[in-house]
Amino acid sequence: MTSPTHTFSFELFPPKSVEGLDKLATQIERLKAVGPEYVSVTYGAGGSTRERTFQTVALLRAQGIDTAPHLSCVGSSRAELCEILHRYREEGIHRIVALRGDLPSGMGAGGAGDLRYANELVTLIRAETGGHFHIEVAAYPEFHPQAPSAERDLQSFKRKVEAGADGAITQYFYNADAYFAFLESCARLGVDVPVVPGVMPITNFSQLARFSDACGAEIPRWVRKRLEGYGDDIEAIRAFGHEVVLRMCRRLLEGGAPGIHFYTMNQADPSLRLWKELGLPGAERIAPPG
Repeated sequence: MTSPTHTFSFELFPPKSVEGLDKLATQIERLKAVGPEYVSVTYGAGGSTRERTFQTVALLRAQGIDTAPHLSCVGSSRAELCEILHRYREEGIHRIVALRGDLPSGMGAGGAGDLRYANELVTLIRAETGGHFHIEVAAYPEFHPQAPSAERDLQSFKRKVEAGADGAITQYFYNADAYFAFLESCARLGVDVPVVPGVMPITNFSQLARFSDACGAEIPRWVRKRLEGYGDDIEAIRAFGHEVVLRMCRRLLEGGAPGIHFYTMNQADPSLRLWKELGLPGAERIAPPG
């Protein structure tokens, strides 16, 4: 089901405090044990979490973990983006997740920055740094919530690849059919970069529903109804959610997905449980939850 060409990775977000950074260090220790291909770190537009991103990247690199910082272009000038790119290159970072990003709350269209779309950011990265960075971009199997049509969204993805992206990570989803249909559409357009499915463990239904309503990720009705029925029974929600995601991951890998990118929400154990039960590389090194 897996091979040496598969890519298995995690995503973290920068904590808001020193205490949060200390807690994250413990989670990183657990994630490091399985030897992920890399760990990505999210980034706030317009500098809203920029320094915390740098801190988290430094923490990961101090642990010897290959790190892929997110870089979004909304809210930044070309000069600012180039400064960050050169900083990462000088630090020996070789992976970037290039995104458009969203405007920070309260920032009007006038603060959108010099670049409007992710394909323009990919073009800038290639112009400034050549082939130094392996560039991942975002893909949306259920389509971006702001896309005027499915076809327009597919064309937008194609432009990012043509600008120089090496691969893509998807928005999280719980419908494997959407992922495989997206790959078929990409093949029709001649887009053949690896598209790694992004997977989010289900641990908190109210949080998941809020995220999904905001970003356009669909929670299948049967899953939503079951989760709603558990009410405040956190253990039941986690047990059912784990089985839903585990079955989907197995189907994705059996269907030829080139890996999995786990959206950890800074909690190592739910993703590591999936990793272990899927039998992914390094699973034997996972310690029991503390």
